[in-house]
Parts: sequence; structure tokens; C-alpha cells
Amino acid sequence: MTATGPEILNDLYNLILNPGTREFERSLLEKTKNKIENGADSRNQLSKLEASLRPLALRNNLTPDVTDFYLKITGHVTEKFDIVAHTKLKNPHYARAIFSGGCFWCMVEPFETKEGIISVLSGYTGGDTPHPTYEQVSGGYSGHTEAVEIIFDTRIIQYLDLVTLYFQLTDPTDALGQMADRGSQYRPVIYVLDDGQREVAERFKQQLIDSKIYKRPIVTAIEPASTFWPAENFHQQFYKNNPKRYAKIKRARKQFLFFQHLKLRLRHFIKR
Repeated sequence: MTATGPEILNDLYNLILNPGTREFERSLLEKTKNKIENGADSRNQLSKLEASLRPLALRNNLTPDVTDFYLKITGHVTEKFDIVAHTKLKNPHYARAIFSGGCFWCMVEPFETKEGIISVLSGYTGGDTPHPTYEQVSGGYSGHTEAVEIIFDTRIIQYLDLVTLYFQLTDPTDALGQMADRGSQYRPVIYVLDDGQREVAERFKQQLIDSKIYKRPIVTAIEPASTFWPAENFHQQFYKNNPKRYAKIKRARKQFLFFQHLKLRLRHFIKR
């Protein structure tokens, strides 16, 4: 742990005041802060704090900001995603797209690894709660969905390409969530930023309906984009920073979609 005493105290103070911090986390943080302020050795106190947080950290059961702090004091700091840089990307050839399709952990890599994608930001949108936290959204209390905001270069990749990929990554017949992620916060939504995007999305959706590939109705919503609230740093670039956990989640999602698409192809073949 290389952070200075004042820096650690500042981190502890901010986490204690953070409304997203759970009460049991807050009590441990307050205890550590008070002892350091009263003259106790900071390294010794942080070592005790790390030991108390470790069981939950190993089960990925700490809140995002406390997770970042835990990684910091254990010397495993993940690279922070530059959210400000993402929001300031300006170029006449750049455009934005926003999609919701289950847990945003699984929505970043498929888009980000495509040529022409400039940046992908995980966040929350579609609801009325300002400055939502992961706890509020994942708990279904905010009205928001977990989503990704994509900045892409229109000279290389088109919005239609993104919409096509989006439908390949999601189950458009499930309005109550996606795969194992249940609740309206995981419902499939295409958030359109202008009439052009709406036309592309609605045309693709109608073509899917007309194809009658799916037995159940296509329920993917197409809604006007509203404020996009960036998610906590822990959720940014999750597939890079948590490769083992992401691999398990990706495998389960991929298997579900594989069998769903196989079933659709068989159904289409039989109908022929």
C-alpha cells in the first residue's frame, strides 16, 4: 500500500459519507478512521481493515467504491476508466448509441472489440432518479436500466451494425430481464438519440417481427434517450479487470443465446 496517510483518511472520509456504502462497511471504515486520527499506526489499522473486508471481497460482495478502496490498500489497483475523457470525445464523424440488455458487464466487450468503436461506458439511464447508485439500480428502486453508451466512428461502423449486434446479444422476447438478470432494470431497451436512430431501430425490429422467427412477441422497447449516468468505476471495463468472473458470466450467457438461436434456426427450418 503506497498511499499516504492524509490520502487514506480522505478516502475513508468519503466512503463513510458515500450513501452507497453499506452500514456494516461504514462501521468498519469509521472504526479505522477514528483510530488513525487518534494516533494509531495507519498500516496496522489498514491491515486489520483489510482482514475484515477480505471475506466479502473474495465473494465480490463489497459495494463498488469500497471494492476500489480494498483493491487500493491491497496493492491491486485497477486502471480507472476516464469517464471525463469519454464524455468529452468530440469529432464530426463520431456518434453515440445507448443500449440496455441485461447486466452491463456483458454488454461492453462485444461492442468495444468491434472496429470503429471509440469508447464504451457503463451506466444507468431511463429513470428519474438523479445520480443513481448501483445499489439503487440493481435493487430496482430507481426506474433506471443498466446500459452502455457507445461512441463510434460513422466512417467505419454504422448504427445499423450496432443494432444488429445488439439483437444478437439479447433475448428480444423477454421484457422482464435478460437471462439470469431479472427485473425491469435489466429489460431490453434501445435508447434513440434522434429520428434517424429511431427509424433504423424500428425498421430492424419490424423486420424481426415480420420474419416470425420468434414464437413469442418481440418486446424490445425503443425509447428516447435521457440523461446517461456513468456507473461507478468498479463496473467500467469489468471484462478486463475481472477476467475470471467475467468469463463465467459470459459463458453462461453465451450458452443461453446459443441454444436459443439454435432453437430458432430449427423452428425456421421445420416451417420451410
